[in-house]
Amino acid sequence: MSTWVLAADSSRARILACDTRTGPLVEVEALVRPEARLHAQELGSDEPGRTFDSAGVGGRHAMEPKVDPKQQEAIRFAKQVCDRLSAGQSQGRFSKLYIVAAPAFLGLLRDGMAAPLRHLVAGEVSKNLASHGIDEIRGHLPDFL
Repeated sequence: MSTWVLAADSSRARILACDTRTGPLVEVEALVRPEARLHAQELGSDEPGRTFDSAGVGGRHAMEPKVDPKQQEAIRFAKQVCDRLSAGQSQGRFSKLYIVAAPAFLGLLRDGMAAPLRHLVAGEVSKNLASHGIDEIRGHLPDFL
């Protein structure tokens, strides 16, 4: 069974596979979320809602969203990536997983992983290498996967 390596950031994820412990990585699949590259104001539909003062003084204030739109897109993409990895695990396509991800996105991936998938994680690298070459990604991983 092969080992999978996920190289990801908030807008791109690459799933790489290695069939032997010292073999080269081969790209299996790429996921892209172009919405994550947009500016926050391009993601929102319009201005935030307004509310009255709770004390009844008559003032009005803009309501802030609980999660900023850019962060929400990153959360959605992390869920999509975790779902794809879980599907691969269910199909028996890999027995070990290494994650190379931008630090903030790595946290979102951890939050979105189900326990069975989390148990297959053999290592993590907190670096944004999603757009780098396969050889450079391989250089940040252990010699023996």
